[in-house]
Amino acid sequence: MIHFGKKAAMLTAAGALAAMTVTGCSGSINTDAVVATVGDEDITLGVANFYARMTQGQYETYYAGMMGTTGEAMWTQEAGEDQTYEESVKDGLMENLQNMYLISQHAADYEVSLTEDEKDAISEAAEQFSEANTDEAKEVVSGYKKDVEKFLELATIQTKMDSKMKEGVDEEVSDDEAAQKAMKYVFFSYTSTDDSGNSTTLSDEEKEALKTNAQSLVDRVRAGEDISSVAEELGQTAYDLTFDSESTSPNEDLIAAVDAFETEGETTDVIEADDGLYVGQLTSLLDRDATDQKKASIVEERRQDQYDSLLEEWRDSTDITVNKKVWAKVDFEDTGVTIITSETDETSSGNSTDTGASDGSTTDAGGDDSTGTEEGTAE
Repeated sequence: MIHFGKKAAMLTAAGALAAMTVTGCSGSINTDAVVATVGDEDITLGVANFYARMTQGQYETYYAGMMGTTGEAMWTQEAGEDQTYEESVKDGLMENLQNMYLISQHAADYEVSLTEDEKDAISEAAEQFSEANTDEAKEVVSGYKKDVEKFLELATIQTKMDSKMKEGVDEEVSDDEAAQKAMKYVFFSYTSTDDSGNSTTLSDEEKEALKTNAQSLVDRVRAGEDISSVAEELGQTAYDLTFDSESTSPNEDLIAAVDAFETEGETTDVIEADDGLYVGQLTSLLDRDATDQKKASIVEERRQDQYDSLLEEWRDSTDITVNKKVWAKVDFEDTGVTIITSETDETSSGNSTDTGASDGSTTDAGGDDSTGTEEGTAE
């Protein structure tokens, strides 16, 4: 069993090092082998493998099921550009790891360093990890003290550098630049769904009847009736949407038509799309809440652009090489990794090695899940 202590969890970029189960065969590797060089600094295979196995666990646990496959099968799937999913993910991992080293190398420029308390916590966490596990278990994930310690140092510095690298951007954003309008729109779908979830495309006659209803909605709203009430009467729903001229969802023609209005309350003609009909009504020329949210988004985008530009500048000015033969020793297909949520989920299989957080914490796999709602912001 492998344990990650709470202090280790606090010091990682992801917020926690989670419990994991490792299955399959993993050959012995030389953790001191140089997998890449960033400037004058070597990246050892031990550090790279440790980082890769932690990330592999997130993918196999959280993403494989969403993709309708197993962790093992996922890595052989095509990911575009003549790459398997494993090759694509490993390319991203290597670039991320190089960036961590670059950021560490420039930390002094921003007066960023590890405090004595942070150094002690990292050393203690790495020592606890090493002492709590057998050599066999540590060999699978390169979980030796020096590798875990180095990774935690890099992750902690990267976290501390994030705000420093984003400082100094222009935080002034005018209403004109961030302006968000608001509308209500009704969508008359050309597809009907029965109680069993089966979808059917409407006949030509049914589409014509739908167009009649959509035109009735337009006429009645222009005559002064409430769009939500009329839509409900017609068996439809009026959705709220904030948008700007660059929005494309739910329909570009709908956005363009409503965006052209200069008076609140104006209503579009029936707008026909491949999948149905749209009717929109401008409800606000400047939605205050949405505009303020857009301002915050623009400022954050500026910060991220500055962060990315700094990294690109540092990469361009630094010699970076990768030993592909050494990096190829990290194989996801033959060695599976699954995150478990607590020690009670551990398996007793003789072919598995468990890595468990002493507090039962899990690693955040990252990413935002978007779900459709009746109220939203156009993209």
